Amino acid sequence: MVFTGFSEKDFNTFQIEGLDERMASIKENIQPKFRDIGNVLSQDLSVLTGNEMFLHIAKHARRTVNPPKDTWLAICHDKRGYKKHPHFQVGVFDDHVFVWLAFIYELPNKQDIAFKFLKKAEFVKESIPSSYVISLDHTKKQSLQVNDLSKKEFKEVLERFQNVKSAEFLVGRHVQADDPLLKDGEQFIDFVKETYHTLLPLYKLSLT
Repeated sequence: MVFTGFSEKDFNTFQIEGLDERMASIKENIQPKFRDIGNVLSQDLSVLTGNEMFLHIAKHARRTVNPPKDTWLAICHDKRGYKKHPHFQVGVFDDHVFVWLAFIYELPNKQDIAFKFLKKAEFVKESIPSSYVISLDHTKKQSLQVNDLSKKEFKEVLERFQNVKSAEFLVGRHVQADDPLLKDGEQFIDFVKETYHTLLPLYKLSLT
């Protein structure tokens, strides 16, 4: 299959009441698209990083009552799991699509990665285009616009990532649900590839 774009139905999934009902829609409508997107992106990232990269699709298996507010795919060098490693994400909330390079709280070496980023804070900030956004918590919609952060504020974000156990650092782009880009599968995948190419220096720095 070839990814043809996201539809209004995909975003409306997150208005469906009930865990089983919402999960059924995620599995039927969104996950097949994630497989199509992820198969292309994992090949591209394998070439870019020089490591074989594997596709993971969120299962939301721990949920027993509350339906998920978003869902995502992740791409990582570890076939068994992605949460304990730097990884790449594409995901959907009810009003936007997110494209992340993600460093989440499960990272066992989170402090070490934060230390590397702080040591090269100027390089890290300059590597991120001003139109990109940063999230401090992958479970929330809120994000910080990179162009709104001073050097001091950016450093404070990294210090929080280092010092607060639950703090995360996700960097990338948001695309609003009504953006025509999301209706064009090929154009969207090119957009994601461009984002990952741009963020590759940060990914490589985190692994050194």
